[in-house]
Amino acid sequence: MTHCLKFLFGLLFLYTSAVHAGLVGVFNALPPPNTKPIDGESPLLQCDVLDKQLLEIKEVNLSPNPPVRGDNLTISANGEVFETIEEGAYVDVEVRLGYIRLLSQTFDLCQTLEDNDIEGLSCPIEPGQYDIKKIVEIPGEVPPGKYVVVARAYTESDDLITCLTGEIVFPPR
Repeated sequence: MTHCLKFLFGLLFLYTSAVHAGLVGVFNALPPPNTKPIDGESPLLQCDVLDKQLLEIKEVNLSPNPPVRGDNLTISANGEVFETIEEGAYVDVEVRLGYIRLLSQTFDLCQTLEDNDIEGLSCPIEPGQYDIKKIVEIPGEVPPGKYVVVARAYTESDDLITCLTGEIVFPPR
């Protein structure tokens, strides 16, 4: 399995960790400008596409899509890392429910990957192709609403690794 996909799953895991911790539902915030769709079956967009990024995300698939409260979510993705990602890399995550900011936090990317066993991916992440797959549980307690997430990952030198954004609506029960 390639490291890029494992890295992408790491970013997705950060978001799902926030969901699992009860801080957010699944995907949501006002999307940043300069976005483009990511191939596959998911609500994710790559953002800041006019900026140089060290990770090209080629495809992301969610099953089920859209995610369902109380069910497992299978995330599969692939992409390519262009430069080595070292210790000190971090991810800024913002999650909103409508216009209300639920979370704005910085996560240590390398520590998060190690803590959550994203197919053994750990820093340093070498350049190359990566394919990853991760199953996460979506809590049944996620409140209804439209959620938006924006996650920007940076190297220890503040170079943009990637930017992801997406939204999902959990309807009332």
